[in-house]
Amino acid sequence: MLPSRSLGKQPVRVELAGRAYALFRDATGKPAALADACPHRFAPLSKGKVRPDGRLQCPYHGWRFDAEGRGANPAQPDLRHCNTRSFQVVERYDYLWLAEKDTPLSAFPEMGGGEYVFGGAFSTLFKAPLHVSLDNFSEDEHTPYVHTRLGWDDDHAANVTFEARNLEDRTEVSYRAPQRPAPFLRVLGVRNGDIFRNDWVTRFDPVRSQYTVSWETPDGTPRPFITQANIFFVPETARTTRLHAFSFLRCTIPAMRPLLPLAAKAASALTWWEVRDDSLFIPTVADTPYSHKGMRLDRFDKPLVHQRRLMERIYYRVGVEAAPAPVPLTREAAGG
Repeated sequence: MLPSRSLGKQPVRVELAGRAYALFRDATGKPAALADACPHRFAPLSKGKVRPDGRLQCPYHGWRFDAEGRGANPAQPDLRHCNTRSFQVVERYDYLWLAEKDTPLSAFPEMGGGEYVFGGAFSTLFKAPLHVSLDNFSEDEHTPYVHTRLGWDDDHAANVTFEARNLEDRTEVSYRAPQRPAPFLRVLGVRNGDIFRNDWVTRFDPVRSQYTVSWETPDGTPRPFITQANIFFVPETARTTRLHAFSFLRCTIPAMRPLLPLAAKAASALTWWEVRDDSLFIPTVADTPYSHKGMRLDRFDKPLVHQRRLMERIYYRVGVEAAPAPVPLTREAAGG
């Protein structure tokens, strides 16, 4: 994934799980993606330029490719087999989403919908492997010690209601605890003494979690605003993970809905601060091993082991005949 604003007239290189892609916009402004390795001598196409006809030109010998990967050699126009691999790019929610060419649009992850208003999106680099980054977002036990706004404080660590379900294709988690004092939350109608709720689902096609955060009064009356944060975990290298977050907000009180656009921006800023807290801390535990063997896991860690299995089976497709691999950074990348 890449923010739409990051792709202008010049091609851009994107790395996902050690694979490289060259993204560019054709003559109509439509985004496209190719293997970032010219099939001639494997020069990076992302270092080239977009021609007036919308084709991406290799910086080394001028080979040029359209959005479908069809290539031509200007020095030998009759040369065959100049094509390279192309990929599908979908532009939604101010982002560019990369997929295999045969991926149906119905596979696009569902976000927002209904009465939710889109508040914004952002990208944050985590200096830790995918498994460490995902584990961090799979439990809220660290909330009092890493975060400063959402959730509870240390004095209420023993007053948390927790439930987790391990299912065939996902995990579902729910937390309920006293909300710590946080003046910023008054923008969303939250008051001291309210109860914080965080309910989320983690899936692996791709790796992502959808967090629904809400509040209620001590007697159980819901507060008006409900936030939804969709966070995608994209491994860039073996040591880094890029998190892409999409924030939404809805209101349960019709009379307050005119405030939704402004409140949605505030909710997006809150999500940014929470993710930032994690990103600052995550290098501390970046060397945590992949296996949980030897760790004394507690009840809040119930999803972690199951999620390893789901990630291996669904995302990495271990033990399953895999779909065509993305483009490696090495020279075998350019085939097609």
